[in-house]
Amino acid sequence: MKKKSSEKKRHVVAWANKAEWDQVLEYLYSKDSALQRFALQRVSAWRGRYANSTPVAVDCTADLVRCQVLDRSGQLDGEDLVLLYGAGLVRFVNLITERQQGRTARPLRRLAGNLNIPEWVVDLRHDITHRKLPTLKWCRKGCKVVLEWLQQEYWSRQLGGGPNEDWESESDGEDEEVDLKRREDELIARQREMEAYKKARELLISFEKEQYQAFDGLPEDKEKNLWPAPFADMTWLLGEIKQFALESSNLLIDVLLEDGFLVPTAEQLETLGCNASDSACATEPRLVQAFLRFWLPLLKMLNSPSFILLLLEKLSVELKLLAKEPNAHRAFYIAAWISEIIICNSNKFEYHFETKGQKKARMKDRIFVNRIQLRWQQLLSACLDAPCVSTPHLLRLILDDMEHPLPLETRQRLLQLCSIYTQGTPHSEPHTSLQRKQQPIYTLESLHEKLQHSRRLGHSRRAEVERSEASQEYKWADVQAEKAKLLRGSPWQVCTDKVLWKNYPLGKIPGQSDDPSRLMVENYSTMTVFDQPVELESNTTHTVPGVSAPVRTADGLLWNHSDVNKLKSGLQLF
Repeated sequence: MKKKSSEKKRHVVAWANKAEWDQVLEYLYSKDSALQRFALQRVSAWRGRYANSTPVAVDCTADLVRCQVLDRSGQLDGEDLVLLYGAGLVRFVNLITERQQGRTARPLRRLAGNLNIPEWVVDLRHDITHRKLPTLKWCRKGCKVVLEWLQQEYWSRQLGGGPNEDWESESDGEDEEVDLKRREDELIARQREMEAYKKARELLISFEKEQYQAFDGLPEDKEKNLWPAPFADMTWLLGEIKQFALESSNLLIDVLLEDGFLVPTAEQLETLGCNASDSACATEPRLVQAFLRFWLPLLKMLNSPSFILLLLEKLSVELKLLAKEPNAHRAFYIAAWISEIIICNSNKFEYHFETKGQKKARMKDRIFVNRIQLRWQQLLSACLDAPCVSTPHLLRLILDDMEHPLPLETRQRLLQLCSIYTQGTPHSEPHTSLQRKQQPIYTLESLHEKLQHSRRLGHSRRAEVERSEASQEYKWADVQAEKAKLLRGSPWQVCTDKVLWKNYPLGKIPGQSDDPSRLMVENYSTMTVFDQPVELESNTTHTVPGVSAPVRTADGLLWNHSDVNKLKSGLQLF
């Protein structure tokens, strides 16, 4: 192959500047015949400058536009127009595909297909050349389609006015060889994929045969759930499957999800002694113990975190596909395997108090032992995107086992909405189960009724609050009026203004000056200390700050002369 130069190619063009190029392009594809004629004249001038190196796309465009101009003029009849259109279409197909031929001749349909030219245009060219001439309608349609192709593939790709005909370059033959090489590589890859698919099926079928032989070899008095340990040849087979999984785990999981493997057939269940009633609960799908232990040797050998995550992702995708094409049997086992994986990863609080024997029995039937980090957000979205009867159960398992659990109220609402959508009974928390049974909600109409009822209760409560506030305002107004009535005729009155009393010291009112005379009332009388009425209280003592006096009682004098002199010096009472 020739190495393409990294430098920008320079071309000698026939048009004066970019403006002339844009003008000719606009006029060629105009609906005005006069403008098209002007563009054809400019293309004729380009041909004179180009001599024999005029771009093929420019020649073909001018020929087909000339056909349209003569067609609109009405100077030619139908047969002449068919011959004119036919010549333009034949010339287009021949010139465009000529340089695609390379060293060996190739069919025109194949070459045109590589250039995205419609196949019926090549057939139209073949009819014009070798068979009966087509109708004028088909010729006009072919001309329109070809002009659109030329505009898209040639005219719209020009940058800076230079031709950029990749489909017309000298390396087209080499590009064809590269395309053939690519197709051959794709075919080889497809063949390898088919061979890998067959190998995966053969390995899994061999595993099933070995397991069925071990199952048939168990004594009748021994429980079928107690599966024997793998034989020597089984160990070798598991090693082969593990090696295959390292090379193509995606393909192995795709085969596992086919009917007859992780999704058993009726004959397989009957062979394992599993009754149909064992898997009757579709709302809480769990695998039958015998069927689970049938696949445990294989799954325990492949229980790497990457394999488990990929298996869980493909199970979720398969469950989503089954939501569009219902299959109860297949959907049950897909959901059951998802449930088993999440349960294996759970770390519930009640497991902390189990004995060693109980823990050993529980670990025996688990696909993997150590907890792995699942993609909870992706798993939750996949579960909600695949609504079925098992969705509430799977959703509850996911919400209970999340690393960062959602709030309790959010989980309850999500489970309730899920149960409404799937028309099932919601799986709520233990302490709310009684309340859910008393007020079950199964439809959207029930939610609307409940919402309207809550709104009515809210309106009634707001009305009661408003009435209580209004009654309190009325009571406060009555109290204020009563106080104003009692103070009528006195120098005091009730202040109804909104005053921030914290800004005023005790004994001062708004607007009061610092003059002490402002505190004097208009009418007052004076009295001496001796005329002051004294109320005697028994068994009480009074201590006057600043006066050292003995303890006074009601039997003797309350004050001596020295005390009275100290008190009445400069003191007047109103």
